[in-house]
Amino acid sequence: MSDATSGGDSGTGGDGRVYDVDGDHNFPDERLTETLEYIEDDEEITAYLEAQNVNPVARKRYNDHGTKHVEIVRNRALCLYDLLKGEGVEFNGAAEQGLAEADEPVIVALAATLHDIGHVVHRDEHPYYSIPLAADLLDRILPDLGYEVAEAVRMKGEVLHAILCHHVEEDPLTLEAGVLRVADALDMEQGRSRIPYERGGRGINTVSSQAIKAVTLHPGEDNAVLIEIEMTNAAGVYQVDNLLKAKVDGSGLEDRLRIVALNVHEDGDQIVERIEL
Repeated sequence: MSDATSGGDSGTGGDGRVYDVDGDHNFPDERLTETLEYIEDDEEITAYLEAQNVNPVARKRYNDHGTKHVEIVRNRALCLYDLLKGEGVEFNGAAEQGLAEADEPVIVALAATLHDIGHVVHRDEHPYYSIPLAADLLDRILPDLGYEVAEAVRMKGEVLHAILCHHVEEDPLTLEAGVLRVADALDMEQGRSRIPYERGGRGINTVSSQAIKAVTLHPGEDNAVLIEIEMTNAAGVYQVDNLLKAKVDGSGLEDRLRIVALNVHEDGDQIVERIEL
């Protein structure tokens, strides 16, 4: 699997960058494993993830929103979910629908996979286009994963809610949605802006992404999760203080995250050495 590899770092250890299917987790993971295998093998999902990158990257010279972005967001979301579960955080989305704990990470994984497919229509207002497209896919996917009609309806609603609320204009009502919202902003490293940057794109999102060296997730001390961000220059502050902060605010996870960004460039004249949210 490209996004969930044996030997990678899971939320239970390592640097919280890649969800390890074969690792030990803080939640029942069998249903999630089946879901990830299904996603990997589905031709229609694969086609959407490739096609959805044309409008933002090729036509608008914006950052990556295709297959790689989705893999990174899904990995970060599942690692973040695992870390939060390890600290005893109780999720409410599946529970309030009468679904099982094992359905929580499935909601997170499906929402992370489908959250940006609306880009095939347009970059602008894409979350609203993602909803009907994802709804059609979920009508096929959820029965294939073994969900009966009533469960599938509830799962569909939770996945669509998370997809909609990755957009900062909408407030998440579940922690599953909050995890996706934060994870979406955690894909901020240099590689994401490589294609538009090489093609001459110099917007603030592209330039600031070039300044982010690494993002890692760890168990926290006073907070459930510590997110560490390494920057090579002060341009990375935009990613942290504008984009990430906007996603964290209203996510429901504000008190459970500690975010520290460090300028690791060896320069005595650094404008920014450290910021903390």
